[in-house]
Amino acid sequence: MCTACACGTETAQAEVVTETGTADGRVYRVSGMTCGHCASSVSGEIGKVGGVTGVTVDLPTGAVAVSGSGFTDEEIRAAVEQAGYTLAGQS
Repeated sequence: MCTACACGTETAQAEVVTETGTADGRVYRVSGMTCGHCASSVSGEIGKVGGVTGVTVDLPTGAVAVSGSGFTDEEIRAAVEQAGYTLAGQS
């Protein structure tokens, strides 16, 4: 059972990919994600940020690749926190 979001799903390794375009981007580390539902929640919130054209979540590593332009690290941080997780940094 997922303890991070309490969704009741089994903890699994999953990748969530949402792509609507290609552009420059950044990679962030998000801590606390343990299942596909967690990754989907983070991806959905980040996808709402203006200028974001794609989000790829690698659940096993916690890496979240965000493509697009015109968004700030603070906007991404706020979106991750809105989803209930913590932005650990960027690479």
